[in-house]
Amino acid sequence: MLIATWNVNSIRTRLTQIIDWINQVNPDILCLQETKVMDDSFPVEPFEKLGYSVEVYGQKSYNGVAIISKIKAENVKKGFFGCTGSKQNIEIFLDQKRLISADFNGVKIINVYVPNGSALGSDKFEYKINWLSCLASFLDELDKKGELICLMGDFNVAPSNLDIHDPKKYEGGIMASEIERSALKNVLKGRLIDSFRIFEKTPGHWSWWDYRNNAYELNKGWRIDHIYISKELTSKLKNCVIDSSPRENLRPSDHAPVMIDLNLSEINEDFIEDEDNFFEI
Repeated sequence: MLIATWNVNSIRTRLTQIIDWINQVNPDILCLQETKVMDDSFPVEPFEKLGYSVEVYGQKSYNGVAIISKIKAENVKKGFFGCTGSKQNIEIFLDQKRLISADFNGVKIINVYVPNGSALGSDKFEYKINWLSCLASFLDELDKKGELICLMGDFNVAPSNLDIHDPKKYEGGIMASEIERSALKNVLKGRLIDSFRIFEKTPGHWSWWDYRNNAYELNKGWRIDHIYISKELTSKLKNCVIDSSPRENLRPSDHAPVMIDLNLSEINEDFIEDEDNFFEI
């Protein structure tokens, strides 16, 4: 099953490009970020014509996430449902639509758009770190239930210096600070694995290029869009790739899609075998 994530930076501006890409790649599940549109204004029909179901969680002009899938999503949840912590702490995240999740063939797909943070020490930066802390608590609760997880999206964090074109210049700054990296590690806690780094250990692979200063043409990018999977799923993972070709479009998103090929049918077979063994006991 081909599962992809893509920060499209406006669903309406990039709709034709997204549809063209779907026709070329044929993903089974596509998670979108920065849709920037209210739910009732999301262009559902073009996706339904291609045989996809659409689940959205959006707001006007900013943020917004969506799950486009060939398989009907189950147990769709929007926001930090079941997140531990004080009610007041959780409520501060309700206005920004940044997380949607759903179940597919025994795996919980979680689509996130992590706040950028703007600048170290700013109110927006504090919001980002608190948001990541809440995400960690959210995953803690799922972990207690033994959920198999595929967490993906625009994290606005480069996990290491391998993920920045010029680490000497940017290390320690926004998206590359130790505070942000530690917050991301707290989310993952070793239970979730970076799909891309299973296959590729070298620098030079980017998912985002600034619109300014010819960053794409000069290949001055960052890898801030990620797909993390439960350790138990790594044996089912066939590959993980970044498709930079949409970045060459006229008026592109500044992000590129990231994709994994995950054999979910084997996961179901394993589950059935486990059930059989249970009843035999």
